[in-house]
Amino acid sequence: MYKQIGILTGGGDAPGLNAVIRAVVRTAIGEFGMKCIGIEDSFEGILGETHTMKLTRSTVSGILPRGGTILGTRNKGSFVKMVDGKPQIAQLPIGEALANLDILGIEALIAIGGEGTLAIAEQFHNRGFPVIGVPKTIDNDLAATELTFGFMTAIDVATEALDRLHTTAASHDRVMILEVMGRHTGWIALHAGLAGSADIILIPEIPFSFDSVIRAVQERENSGSRFTNIVVAEGAMEVGKGEMYSDTHELRLGGMGDHVRKVVETMTGKESRCTVLGHLQRGGSPNAFDRMLGTNFGACAVRALYNGDTGKMVALQAGTIITVPLSEACANIKTVPGDGQLVRTARDIGISFAAPKEFAH
Repeated sequence: MYKQIGILTGGGDAPGLNAVIRAVVRTAIGEFGMKCIGIEDSFEGILGETHTMKLTRSTVSGILPRGGTILGTRNKGSFVKMVDGKPQIAQLPIGEALANLDILGIEALIAIGGEGTLAIAEQFHNRGFPVIGVPKTIDNDLAATELTFGFMTAIDVATEALDRLHTTAASHDRVMILEVMGRHTGWIALHAGLAGSADIILIPEIPFSFDSVIRAVQERENSGSRFTNIVVAEGAMEVGKGEMYSDTHELRLGGMGDHVRKVVETMTGKESRCTVLGHLQRGGSPNAFDRMLGTNFGACAVRALYNGDTGKMVALQAGTIITVPLSEACANIKTVPGDGQLVRTARDIGISFAAPKEFAH
């Protein structure tokens, strides 16, 4: 069996990454007698002059409640090239990386990341190198797993922000808009909107019209509520229009919340404010659930390696950690069903998604 394994984190940071690293190290050393090497700055750490750190039980002591990742991470790098605005995995560095892994004495790899990181990890598997993936995205949009660590903490942060905005909105009779993460899916916006008493939720899966947004605001006014709280996913789209980018060159989403603010203020005359949570959702200490899930994923990833179940990603399904092939792990994105239970519940309690048909009857 493997004498020494490598661990790396890729993509955006998420609360719970250190919980995974800690569990991998403690399980590998304590249960299976393996040594652990941390690869710094994602896959970049095994290119050129390598950057690694020895991981021991003492190295990972105390990191469970810490946000971020002690190994560092990267959203971009030598393995991914942008072609016509879309990421393409470059084949060239794989050989160099494999040679460096051999020099370092790393016999297997645990890669913690989202679809980009796991797609690169699959390339290593295809070249015969043992690898296990651990899913990471605060958007909770990987179809192969019911939950990803970091998501629950992001909801907590967004819900607390809504609670705070609620009191100032009510005090000033304002429209308060909270923009949260969610590039292609509205899971954070939907959960936080339900938990934080939002009046309107705008998500990518249900294109909205400003006529419906204004109608919802006016209906609240007519019923005696002179303030409105709106949650907007960064990838929310107006009917017939595309995503809004703050930086078209980098294809960085942003600005939808402020766009909604300007239109609502212009059309209603009500004072409106927009708060963009941004990286506050990623940073800081993970909550209890994300510590538990990250720990569970990390320990199960090592056990999968030990059992020879490589080329797989650990995933949570029906309360149990299973493994799914890396090729399937990121094949489908998990979107919010427009007629699903959570959306129905939101509508049942009076939350609007500002879809044109909501006010058609």
